[in-house]
Amino acid sequence: MLALPAVDAVLTDPDGTYVDATFGRGGHSKLLLERLSQNGRLIALDRDPLAVGSARSISDRRFHVEHTPFSRLRVTLEALSILRVHGVLFDLGVSSPQIDDASRGFSLRADGPLDMRMDTSRGETAAEWLARAPIEQLVQVIRDYGEERFAASVAKAIVARRAGTASGGARPISTTSDLAALVATAVGRSRKDASQHPATRTFQAIRIYINRELEELALALEQSASMLTAGGRLVAISFHSLEDRIVKRFIDSHHHPERGGGDQRRVPLRADQLPRATLVALARIHPDDAEVAVNPRARSAVMRVAERTDEPWPEVTR
Repeated sequence: MLALPAVDAVLTDPDGTYVDATFGRGGHSKLLLERLSQNGRLIALDRDPLAVGSARSISDRRFHVEHTPFSRLRVTLEALSILRVHGVLFDLGVSSPQIDDASRGFSLRADGPLDMRMDTSRGETAAEWLARAPIEQLVQVIRDYGEERFAASVAKAIVARRAGTASGGARPISTTSDLAALVATAVGRSRKDASQHPATRTFQAIRIYINRELEELALALEQSASMLTAGGRLVAISFHSLEDRIVKRFIDSHHHPERGGGDQRRVPLRADQLPRATLVALARIHPDDAEVAVNPRARSAVMRVAERTDEPWPEVTR
């Protein structure tokens, strides 16, 4: 999705070192390897064991893959003796192979186990979390990560099913079709967009929570931008407003540090004391009609591009 524009945006020096922080199907990595010189280097990261297995089939001395979440980008690169990179590319969210594989539990289209983990080798599944989460947490997750206005109704339906107070008695919510049907009953068809399944927002919320996607993204953006060389690029493709908002705010805060995050008490009185930009926002790109026609999933994509200045990266206060 936005593969060619993303590679064009991130690649500034064919001899440079780059990070594909979300290998996925390998589309971006393969395009980058075609553009890199024999002196270039590409490090790919992914927390999905299947994606990493696919990446290891690439036989190219310039390429290296690590099975790790991108929130460990800095420590992973430092272990490889890499302290600076020329570009980092993020293609956020769920990959097409993950969506298309019913056994992963991401999709509403086919029945499968309610897993939703991007890294199937560790962590709690969606089914396990739904079996134990208190109603207050269910409401918060579904409301905040799914932007679901019927979050309370969905949470009550989950708890009622779990407790056996709903029709059919107590039964675990263990499959995607099971959860989808439960949410559809709780939400109904009262949405303005009748083409969207009533459980779409709930599925998104649970997936984001199970994988800590927003927390992972915030950590990875800070680490990747701080490791860029002057003139290096940060490119992030987002597929929903929560991700894009984090990327936008991160870039803005480093493009306009003089605003002090809205805290006017932090702004110096003298112009020469104002903090300098460490990132410059270069572009916000949406897929064109031709790409959407080929790949409808790209419809909601937003690609943001930022470039590192030569100013020192600010220390993160704890």
